[in-house]
Amino acid sequence: MITTASEGAVEVPKLLSTSLITASLAAAVVLPVGPAVAATAATPATTLASAAERSGRYFGVAVQGYKLSDPTYAGILDREFAVVTPENEMKLDATEPQQGRFSFGPADRVVDHAARLGKRVRGHTLLWHSGQPSWLAGLQGSALRQAMLNHVTQVVAYYRGRVHAWDVVNEAFADGTSGARRDSNFQRTGDDWIEAAFHAARAADPAAKLCYNDYNVENRAHAKTQAVYRMVRDFRARGVPIDCVGLQSHFTANHPVPADFATTLRDFAALGVDVHLSELDVEGSGATQADSYRRAVTACLAVSRCTGITVWGIRDSDSWRASGTPLLFDSSGTRKLAYTAVLDSLNGACPWAVVPPAATRSSG
Repeated sequence: MITTASEGAVEVPKLLSTSLITASLAAAVVLPVGPAVAATAATPATTLASAAERSGRYFGVAVQGYKLSDPTYAGILDREFAVVTPENEMKLDATEPQQGRFSFGPADRVVDHAARLGKRVRGHTLLWHSGQPSWLAGLQGSALRQAMLNHVTQVVAYYRGRVHAWDVVNEAFADGTSGARRDSNFQRTGDDWIEAAFHAARAADPAAKLCYNDYNVENRAHAKTQAVYRMVRDFRARGVPIDCVGLQSHFTANHPVPADFATTLRDFAALGVDVHLSELDVEGSGATQADSYRRAVTACLAVSRCTGITVWGIRDSDSWRASGTPLLFDSSGTRKLAYTAVLDSLNGACPWAVVPPAATRSSG
């Protein structure tokens, strides 16, 4: 799957004492969820961001900078979402089109727009086997490794303090049943290339949350999921600075939301990392699509360290797979049934009902 997409800066929701549960649900109650967040059972939130905030989570969106001049597009972005992910503007071919010569203008447009509105930014993505400039093809071995690490250092340092979380490495594992690493040019520099990238990112901005991001890792039984899990477990054991895992969550009729999706999220969270639905979209329409969105969001809400959700675009016409009408707003910017399902699910989240991460993983 080609994408054109952890963040852990939100505090993990704190479980409330049982004494609060006995309070009338109709009364307005101030809940100590990370930063003080006022939540009332009687007054539902009216936007995705405000509804997610009630359980201490964020709701974000992937943005294409050149569309910010579209008033319908920008209006939905500004109203509904708390976190912004540049869809393409921070990828390697965009930020370093020539070796050692960096270009941040398009990415700055997204970052500056978010900053003006008090929204946070997730950086996507520092290293990926796709979306590479042509000059990288001429490098290998130590020269490629040095260029790779310099790219991470320069980009993260440039946005230090302005990007709160990074997808440091994207899609480094192969599809299929092997659980092997993808045979990319970065992989051919040595098995330690991923951890080297995380160390470089941490040195460039110690405050930023650092994430690994991948697709087809939503089902815990899949070899790819198991392989990513083992890598994260190893990194945590050895002190490699990984803070979060992004499960892209691109769903279709042939790749539906797994029945045990919450268990997969909980397994990763048990390793001590935050988890995110980092590129959520669901092909389809009507009630079937709405139910799939509801199940995905509910899975996140069931796990305390699932701290946020990003949908991969605003309107169906903005999507990288527009023919599948996979987003929450139709091409005219009208809310779909899927939007209502997500908003209702977020409004129904009770902080005291959040399930803590499991202590162990049963397989892998």
